[in-house]
Amino acid sequence: MKLALASDHGGFKLKEAVKAHLIEKGYEILDLGTNSEDSVDYPKFGQACGQAVAGGQAERGIVCCGTGIGISIAANKVPGIRCAVITNPFMAEMCRKHNDANIIALGGRVLSEEEALGLVDIWLENEFEGGRHQRRVDMLNEMGK
Repeated sequence: MKLALASDHGGFKLKEAVKAHLIEKGYEILDLGTNSEDSVDYPKFGQACGQAVAGGQAERGIVCCGTGIGISIAANKVPGIRCAVITNPFMAEMCRKHNDANIIALGGRVLSEEEALGLVDIWLENEFEGGRHQRRVDMLNEMGK
């Protein structure tokens, strides 16, 4: 599976840890930056990840900023993107099973590296359940057009 990664300066260290973890697990990575802790504007990076996933360059994506909130808002501006900020295992599981989240957002100033890597694994191990949830996901997708 190919995953797109992006961050701002506040999420740079976490993005790098996530990238190393995923490469070790055999995932193909599309790193969309940023490439340092120098201050950048998170909307550009959230949008880039959203466009990569929506455009088919990656199957799913992970974005990181200080809290995960700003960059998730940016990613969600791209039609077809369902980016969820996750902070605990239940959220990581349910955003896939019920919401078909195709991008997750992590907070570099909120989560430890160990917590974040565990959440990434949970999200990747789960699949969308469809069924009664499909109608709602379809509604979300229509809203973005």
